[in-house]
Amino acid sequence: MKIAFIHNEKKLGTGAHFINDLIACRLRDSGVKVKNFYPKHPLIDAPHHLKGISNILFFYSLLEHKDEVLKYDIIQGTTYTPLAFLPFRIPVVSHFGSTSWGFLKAVPLAKDMDHELREIWLKLKKSKAIKELNVRTRRPLKDIAEIEKFVALRANAVIATSQIVKSNLLDIGVSSEKIHVVPNAIEDYWFTHKPVQTSEKPALIFLGRIGSDAFTLKLKGIDRLVDYYQRYPLLKKYTIGMTTDNHFVNWFKSEIQNHIFHVNLIKEKIPEILSDKAGSILLITSRYEGFSLSLVEGMSQGLIPITYPVGIAPEIIQNGSNGFIVTSQNEGKKVIEYILKLSKDDRYVLAQAARNTARAYASKAISNRLLTVYEETLKTKNRK
Repeated sequence: MKIAFIHNEKKLGTGAHFINDLIACRLRDSGVKVKNFYPKHPLIDAPHHLKGISNILFFYSLLEHKDEVLKYDIIQGTTYTPLAFLPFRIPVVSHFGSTSWGFLKAVPLAKDMDHELREIWLKLKKSKAIKELNVRTRRPLKDIAEIEKFVALRANAVIATSQIVKSNLLDIGVSSEKIHVVPNAIEDYWFTHKPVQTSEKPALIFLGRIGSDAFTLKLKGIDRLVDYYQRYPLLKKYTIGMTTDNHFVNWFKSEIQNHIFHVNLIKEKIPEILSDKAGSILLITSRYEGFSLSLVEGMSQGLIPITYPVGIAPEIIQNGSNGFIVTSQNEGKKVIEYILKLSKDDRYVLAQAARNTARAYASKAISNRLLTVYEETLKTKNRK
């Protein structure tokens, strides 16, 4: 089997690029020929309100590789990236780790936020930790959402990384018969380092991408994180976050007590940072996640998650057994206080349950599930 993977050349240690690279390696281990195709040149230098269209056109530059790409059995891209190859005979698989319409629906304007959280947002703006309360326009994301829908409806198969993403796809009219729920995987190094140690006292930990614009900061629930952090000034806090916004990082360092901010760490180093923090509290504050790698990565290190019902959380979290799902800040604070009262032994039990849950997302197991999708896609194509 030969698969052409289409994705952006920009290599990040998280998100779609990370998943593509990881799965490509595992598929090669299974004997599949995989080649990555990257667009090289933007077709237009677009103003901000046309960035969505610019990103879409960017992937049309891959048509210069058309003759080579069409020699493969399957073309796979992330959401809209295989758009240029939909008219050809080669089956297209579109991988949805999340959906842009999910983002748009979940992220409020500043004026529509709960009063306490809006006050945090206004404080961040006043102190110049953030530049604006809302992004200038959501038009680029709306454009991408429309083209994602177009591709999802026309692709031969669609991969959803959670039931939430499947629901997003069903809502826009994608046939349930061609949606395959296959979760994301995490790297093997999350499982192979030295055994984790249960902390003497639980800390509050945030792990993952933060972003640098108003929309992404809201998407990741950074106002919720600040609210948690400020509620417990005496607890140790560790933020392991990816962002290019130094103003935001400096505000955190100066305003949050008992806090260490690890900025843009190489991902392979994160397990070492967390190795003595099992039994601590992982805060997943996002308003929307398609999967939530941070949730599974943190659980693999024995962190006890307190998460909103985003991504794969509703499918894997059993309240009180391997973590907790909450629907409000007040509920989250009650759970934090509950965990703080637990003995070290009781937290160890929760930590071990979280680790055991995460093991289901090792890369080899997930790549085998993807192989099944590819085989079914080829069979379906051949019958037509």
